[in-house]
Amino acid sequence: MTTMVNGPRPFHDRLVAQPRPTGLALAPDGTRLILSVQALDDEGTRYVSELWEVDPAGERDPHRVPGSRQGDSAPAFAADGTLLFLADRETGESDEEPGSSLWALADGGEAERIAHHPGGTTAFTAAARADALACTAALLPGAADLRTHADLLRRRRRAGVSAVLYEVTSGSEGAELGPAEPHTFVLGRDSPPVDGGGQGIEGPGDMALSPDGSLVAYTRAPTAAAPDTNTVVIADATTGVRRATLSRPGHQYYSPVFTADGTRLICERQQEETYDSEWQVTLVAFDPVSGEETDLLPDFDNWPWPGRAICSPVPGDPTLWFTGDERGHRPVFRRDPDGTVTRLTASGAYASLCVTPDGSTLYALRSTFDSSPHVVRLDAAKADQDPALLRAPGDLGPLPGRLTEVRTTADDGFPLRAWLVLPEGAAAERPAPLLVAAHGGPQGSWSDWPWLWNPWPFAARGYAVLLPDPALSSGYGQRMQERGRGQYGGRPYDDVIALTDAALARADLDPARTALAGWSYGGYLANRTATRTDRFRALVSHAGLWNLESFQGGTDMHAYFRKIFGDPRTRRERYDADSPHLDAARLTTPMLIVHGGADSRVPEAQSRELHHDLRRRQVPTGFLYFPDESHGVEAPNHLRLLYETVLGFLDHHVLGEEWRRPELL
Repeated sequence: MTTMVNGPRPFHDRLVAQPRPTGLALAPDGTRLILSVQALDDEGTRYVSELWEVDPAGERDPHRVPGSRQGDSAPAFAADGTLLFLADRETGESDEEPGSSLWALADGGEAERIAHHPGGTTAFTAAARADALACTAALLPGAADLRTHADLLRRRRRAGVSAVLYEVTSGSEGAELGPAEPHTFVLGRDSPPVDGGGQGIEGPGDMALSPDGSLVAYTRAPTAAAPDTNTVVIADATTGVRRATLSRPGHQYYSPVFTADGTRLICERQQEETYDSEWQVTLVAFDPVSGEETDLLPDFDNWPWPGRAICSPVPGDPTLWFTGDERGHRPVFRRDPDGTVTRLTASGAYASLCVTPDGSTLYALRSTFDSSPHVVRLDAAKADQDPALLRAPGDLGPLPGRLTEVRTTADDGFPLRAWLVLPEGAAAERPAPLLVAAHGGPQGSWSDWPWLWNPWPFAARGYAVLLPDPALSSGYGQRMQERGRGQYGGRPYDDVIALTDAALARADLDPARTALAGWSYGGYLANRTATRTDRFRALVSHAGLWNLESFQGGTDMHAYFRKIFGDPRTRRERYDADSPHLDAARLTTPMLIVHGGADSRVPEAQSRELHHDLRRRQVPTGFLYFPDESHGVEAPNHLRLLYETVLGFLDHHVLGEEWRRPELL
């Protein structure tokens, strides 16, 4: 493993090396609980997936799943209890196109490949009570079947061709798309795969099988004609013939799941922000026959987002569970058949819910801002409980400080809050320097443990870290969306400053030594801050928006952002009010810029333009550029360099220490 610095191991090195739990799968009989973990490979240069078995009773130590290997991922169970997963294992077959295949591993047996799609499988799901599987895999344009698709892949590879002709879009989720379109395939044991239909070039792999395996549901991505509307498709699993298509103008559906009796399809429904309306999220139920849609959470002020709802496994019981942000936490909620919603957890952020066959117990991943993700067990009905912690791999050890909160009131009377990480030793006689860290989104919040832009490496260096949730943050009701709509650099910026002032009223923080940093939308807020105040000694902008006009024309979510900002040729008000580049003459604060060269969400040209403006103004600046990273930073050694460079930049400009260039830069 590469050593980045000499001397004692820095906290950010421990953080990067920490195994990362990513998902849970519970066997149909409730006896086996499988945890997927991202861990460093033997060279320490990339993360690879591993499968671990956790004792649901919490009595035995966890262990690697016998027969699994590094690289096995996405665990799930077939109806008969066989463990399924995706893996790109060598099979010895010649001239086979690479990519993840679907594998089966019976308890105590050897792994067996049960399905391979040329070019790989990206997602799969299993029927709860039938021998049926569905997967997402791509077909090249012009390929009517798997044989033609495989032949075209070989010809492209042998010809050295990687070119793509985009006729729909040019990228998604911060990365370039390939030439093929994801399709939904239903797999049978003794029959060829059934093509249930294309998901669109940006298809997310969202799909579900009815418990008896007779129906498959998936989402089809929006088109250029209706960029804010996707479609839920329900098809016959044995023929691929469509039974129903469900959509609503201006809305998108995600995470479909059938109820235990197959009579309803539950989906998350999102109405994204537009020029004149706020983002809204709810859960809905579809009747697969009539297409009738029912809002399941009409009076729930927060959002069932992110995460997939899970339904009671008992046929005829419409109870379901979901997670949603709430004031810096992400509780588990239970919706009873009469529509009553009960919050089951008092604190923490939950993900990857699983329910036992009798519907009495839940398993989940839980994290907080002072604890990385752990596996926990919950009562499926008890309100505001503390979960039971189960034994699982990975322990980050003690953290270098403590967690508290800051609260204040905005000038419009809205209550604001933020997490505050205090380093060890912070006191009135030794006030700590403060780093304000703005979250991405903007629809998001500081509610769960982050691996990117984690506050504790900064606390280990002696910084307090303020984690504000300003206007447009999730978890504070629809009013939080209303007060920030159309004001990317207005109300959210004012809220961040109000929370900063409230934090600096503490005697254990030093108002003369402050900095602000952010990633994505948080990077935009850092850029906006650079043109509105000189109160901070340093700013860090990671993948931030600088020129809103060129950004909305170049991002992979062009249609989405144009809905929010308007057409700059005819409706310039929001560009003129909120685009930082128009105020470049006000740049005075030293800035470190971070960006990935493969970023399609916020094109790297945004940061280059900012860097040019800073240099023209002769403002001290640095540009940390990762050519192969996209919207975030994923490679372990790149993460180390990110923390090391940002810490060095802050130490130099905030604390007045000598600048130390990281060794590998």
